[in-house]
Amino acid sequence: MDRPGETTHFGFRDVPLGDKQTLVNGVFHSVASRYDLMNDLMSAGLHRVWKDIMITQLDPPRSDRPFALLDVAGGTGDIAFRAAKAAGPGFRATVCDINPDMLAVGRERAEKRHLETQVSFVEGNAEALAFPDHSFDAYTIAFGIRNVPRIDLALREAYRVLRPGSRFLCLEFSTVEMPGLDRLYDLFSFKVIPPLGRMVTGDAESYQYLVESIRKFPKPNAFADMIRDAGFSRVGWQTLSGGIVALHTGWRL
Repeated sequence: MDRPGETTHFGFRDVPLGDKQTLVNGVFHSVASRYDLMNDLMSAGLHRVWKDIMITQLDPPRSDRPFALLDVAGGTGDIAFRAAKAAGPGFRATVCDINPDMLAVGRERAEKRHLETQVSFVEGNAEALAFPDHSFDAYTIAFGIRNVPRIDLALREAYRVLRPGSRFLCLEFSTVEMPGLDRLYDLFSFKVIPPLGRMVTGDAESYQYLVESIRKFPKPNAFADMIRDAGFSRVGWQTLSGGIVALHTGWRL
């Protein structure tokens, strides 16, 4: 339950904690149909490389051994489809997203890829997952954790639903620390991405929020501490593309 007066960040704005999810839902309702296209344009296609690195780290079994993946905030199915392609016939993925518009895009894409039997889509909240304890062999979340109002609750839920010996992987934008690249990245983020969002989706404000939310996300060492506090062991991260993105990992032992 929210405490009276408790606030959180929505981009650079402070908003009541209970309002953030509604505001975030509005963002993804607006951009769902062209979300992956905008990812290509914003990252010059690099998001595909980052996600492939995540799947390599996930390393799903290529046999008929059962393997259950939970992909959270992955409504369009991008991570689940990549994992299914890399895995064997025993692989199953559940995509859980709070936004029905994103899930609708994902279901349509799953049908086109003939992956309906391997990838299922469930509407749900990362802070209160409707799955039993120890249900999954891996948990992934790509570019979604910073949009969760209570990140600590989401991390604890990730720990709860994972089986012992399972892995948590989180791909998220990070802090650019390479001299020169940081200034170029800021210039591109604030001067190019919102106008690009207006041109492609008719919505600049949602992309203004998205670039602001990146700047408010904890630095990698602070986020790693949050993962440890949730109960995970062997926590670590690797930065990609000069620190634009970090891949965080932990084990549920």
